[in-house]
Amino acid sequence: MLGFITKVTAVRVAATTNPSAARPLREQAFASAEKLSEVVAKVNAALAGPVPEAAAKACLYLTNPATRAILFRPIKSNIAEAHGQVAQLLEAEYLPEEAAAVPLMQPDALGAALEF
Repeated sequence: MLGFITKVTAVRVAATTNPSAARPLREQAFASAEKLSEVVAKVNAALAGPVPEAAAKACLYLTNPATRAILFRPIKSNIAEAHGQVAQLLEAEYLPEEAAAVPLMQPDALGAALEF
């Protein structure tokens, strides 16, 4: 997801230097609703499997809850921030039916997924 956001930033910077060549984000090859859906689906799959599994393994070695909280806080924050940025992009740059097709987790579901 962060790679997608980086590409969006690069496209926006390029558009400011050459406004005549600028196209809507959803018309960019990497940012079609289908491609974005694939990216979000991969993130959702990771949040359902590998991420909590890795966190559980880390908990075996990090017995102090305060230590775990300190170490996991930036990870959770980055995931939540990326989801927020994608949600903003969906609202601002995509048609409502395109946005509805992207399986982005709602904040409450994301919060539950990040409880590791």
